[in-house]
Amino acid sequence: MTDEPLDVGVLGYRFMGKAHSNALARLPMFFDDAPDVNRHTLVGRDEEALAEAAEQFGFEHTSTDWEAVVDEVDVFYNLGPNHVHAEPSIAALEAGTPVFCEKPLAPTLDEAEEMRDAAADAGVVAGCAFNYRFVPAIRYARNLIADGKLGEIHQVRGRYLQDWLVDPEAPWSWRNDEEMAGSGALGDLGAHTIDLARFLVGDEVGEIDRISGQLQTFVEERPVAGSDETRPVTVDDAYTAQAEYESGAIGTFEASRVTDGHKNDHTIQIHGSEGSLKFSLERLNELEYKGADHRGYETILVTDESDPYLEHWWPPGHVIGWEHTFVHENYEFLSAVRDDAEFHPSFEDGYEVQRVLDAIERSDETGEWVSLT
Repeated sequence: MTDEPLDVGVLGYRFMGKAHSNALARLPMFFDDAPDVNRHTLVGRDEEALAEAAEQFGFEHTSTDWEAVVDEVDVFYNLGPNHVHAEPSIAALEAGTPVFCEKPLAPTLDEAEEMRDAAADAGVVAGCAFNYRFVPAIRYARNLIADGKLGEIHQVRGRYLQDWLVDPEAPWSWRNDEEMAGSGALGDLGAHTIDLARFLVGDEVGEIDRISGQLQTFVEERPVAGSDETRPVTVDDAYTAQAEYESGAIGTFEASRVTDGHKNDHTIQIHGSEGSLKFSLERLNELEYKGADHRGYETILVTDESDPYLEHWWPPGHVIGWEHTFVHENYEFLSAVRDDAEFHPSFEDGYEVQRVLDAIERSDETGEWVSLT
C-alpha cells in the first residue's frame, strides 16, 4: 500500500477518454477514501486537439508517444480503439505498470490471450473496463442471486440495442472495420452483456459450455465524412446467440446498432426456480424483481444509502446516471492499485469474454454449435 499520489497516464481523449477523465476528477469529491490521483499525461496523435483536451480534463502533460509514457507513470489507462489495446498494454505491463484497458480486451482471441498472459507474468493489477458491473442496481441484483433469492438459475436473457447506425448514410468509422474493431455489435455491445451475465450468475451456472451464433451486416458500405468516398463495412451490424451453461442453464443474447428507436437499451433478465429479475440500462436506478412469494414483479428503486455505492452520492430517491458507473469503476480499480489488491473485471475476465465472442464468430462461419469446454 502507498499513500503517494498515483500518476496516471491516459491514452485516448475522445468518448472514453472524457468519461474516465471525468471520473478521475469526481473521485476526491465523493469518495473520502479514494486514492490520491494525479492526472499526469494525456496521450494522443493530434497535438492541437490533445492540448485542448488536456486543458479541459486537467492533465499536466501531453505526449504523442505512448512508449515514452508507459514506464513513467504509476498507472496506464488504454482507452484507444480496439486495435491499439494489445501493444501499449503489454508494454506497460512489461514495465511493471498497472493497466486499465477498455473493452473488448482485444480485437482477436490471440491478442486477448497475449494480454492475459502478460498481466499474469507482470503480477500487477490489470483491469478490463466493463463499467456496467458497477451499476448499484446490478450489484443489488447480484446480491439477490448470491443469497439464493432466485433459486436454481434456469435462464439468462441479455440484449443490447442501439440505433446510431440505422441510417445508411451514417458515416464510416473505425468501428466499422474488422482490422481495427475485430467485430461490430458483437464486440462493441455483446461483450458488455456476456460479461454482465458472467458477473451476475457465473458462480451459480459456471461458464458457457457451448454456443451457437449468427452475425449479420445490413449496410455493406458507408460514406466517409467530408468526402465523396465510401468504405466497406467489414463487421456485423447485429448478432444473436443461444448458449448452454455448464450447469444446464440456457442463455439467449443479442445486440444491434441498427435497431430504430433504441438509444442505449442494455437489458438483462435472470430467471430461476424461485424468482426472476429484470434490469434495463435506460432505467438504471431501478431493478424489477419477482420473488417466490410475489404474484408479479415489483420495482425496486435502488437509491438508498444502504444500497451499493450510494452512500457516496445523494439523498434517497435522488438518482444517479451513466457517468457515475465510471466513478465507481475507477474507485475500485485505483484502490486495488494503491492497496496491491485483486481487481475484477481483470484481463482474465476480459479474455473469457473474448473466448465467447470468438466462438460466436466461429459458429456463424460454420453454421454449427461451438464448444468452449
